[in-house]
Amino acid sequence: MQAIVFDIKRYAVHDGPGIRTSVFFKGCPLRCVWCHNPESYKAGIEPICRSNRLGDIEVADESQIGKVYSLDQLIFEIENDQLFFDESGGGVTFSGGEPLMQIDFLEGILKACKEREIHTALDTTAYAKRDKLDRIIDYVDLFLFDLKHMVDEDHRKHTGVSNQLILDNLVYLSEKGKRIIIRFPMIPGYNDSKSNINLMLDFLNQLPSKPEFHILPYHRTGQDKFRRFGIETTMPDIPSLLEEDTVWVQNVFKAEGYTVKVGG
Repeated sequence: MQAIVFDIKRYAVHDGPGIRTSVFFKGCPLRCVWCHNPESYKAGIEPICRSNRLGDIEVADESQIGKVYSLDQLIFEIENDQLFFDESGGGVTFSGGEPLMQIDFLEGILKACKEREIHTALDTTAYAKRDKLDRIIDYVDLFLFDLKHMVDEDHRKHTGVSNQLILDNLVYLSEKGKRIIIRFPMIPGYNDSKSNINLMLDFLNQLPSKPEFHILPYHRTGQDKFRRFGIETTMPDIPSLLEEDTVWVQNVFKAEGYTVKVGG
């Protein structure tokens, strides 16, 4: 059993509680125009040639995006940080891309983590059939649930897929009593309208319990990656959002009794 991973970040503090190891899987079914990990789009390992300037000399650096891990190799990498997990109440977060695209490996690594009593979080678009969720639901302690746009037409336009399956899965996870943190990437001009925020609030109010609500302000580092990796983008060159730009959204959700945080 193998998986393709494009990054492992240690000592992460924005991907769930405590100090965490975040594992980023290759492959994603969405094509968000504001994506901050466009190198995750394709499922396979990709060769890449980068140009680096050393004074007046330009040097080509050939490398690859993605690395193959066996289950034993990856659990070894995760277990190396067990001390930090234990001391901080942290654990491992599986992100991407979309980890559910590599469901066989994801199920296996989640089971291995639970056998070792390692706290698990899944950062997901939830754009996956229900049977995939059912395979891993009992091994995930926390779902970091991406919620991007409530209007299906706009969701299709900006991410390439419908939001119906995503919303259905959110209701399903909530009905199952799973701990959920909504992660809302706030993108100026795309999903930051008052009408979209109100639709989101109305939808979340109908869930069996209120999830935490985390606002992720747009950051332009993703657009720099598009250029670096030679991936075409339609995202305009706009500045990053500041935390003060999100205050009005924070106030809307706090007024309804939600725990709100800015950042991961």
